[in-house]
Amino acid sequence: MKCVAIANTKGGCGKTTLAANLGAYLADLGHNILLIDADIQPTLSNYFKVNKTIKGLTSFLTELDVENTISRVPDECLDIIYSDDPEGKLHEWIKQQPDGRLRLKIAISRLLKEYDYIIIDTQGSAGPLLEASITAADLIISPVPAEILSAREFIRGMKMTLDKVSSMLGFMGLPVPTLKALIYRLDRTNDAKAIANQLREKEFQSSAGFELIDAWVPQAKVYKESATKQIPVHKLDPIQKTAAPCALSVIESIAEQSL
Repeated sequence: MKCVAIANTKGGCGKTTLAANLGAYLADLGHNILLIDADIQPTLSNYFKVNKTIKGLTSFLTELDVENTISRVPDECLDIIYSDDPEGKLHEWIKQQPDGRLRLKIAISRLLKEYDYIIIDTQGSAGPLLEASITAADLIISPVPAEILSAREFIRGMKMTLDKVSSMLGFMGLPVPTLKALIYRLDRTNDAKAIANQLREKEFQSSAGFELIDAWVPQAKVYKESATKQIPVHKLDPIQKTAAPCALSVIESIAEQSL
């Protein structure tokens, strides 16, 4: 089993879209997939049609309840633990518990034999819940829009968060997850191309502490249409019709090069 956190301390950069569509694509390949919505704004919980259980993320974390918190996305043959913490109370709860930032990792460890991949969608800001998600992960994928402010926040925010988590993991003798960046919403402007080229420089990646996935998500309306129609983007756009890659080839490349 591999646990993947889709994380970036900047909001609105495509985390939920990536988590939902990567999970649905892997489920289509026959893998057992669990999505975890660890965001105060429950966007992933509403991305697909979900047959919800009574309990969600709060009980999964605070009670380590793995029996009554897993809901089903029947159309996509995958499972989800939905977000049920609109007031952000879990942040304070995690801070007050001696094992708070380890609770998600502990809960997930009870599902090791059930799933091939567990994908965590995280909130778009630094904090205890994001740190718990990163602590639980084997791999972090950060979608980074090809915009200067988004790129700067990715480098600043994720480095700060990963450094904080790394100290705790190192003290406990646990491995630090690899951080991989994904260029997201790449358009044809010169600024976007310049930022993408900088992110592709190996020297820059090494100094900033990340690896770049050799795939990119274009600026295309089909990714918004996917969420509106509650249909995975690889099913909505399976054939290349323009110079930009079709969604199926994009998601396929991301899965092959990151997992």
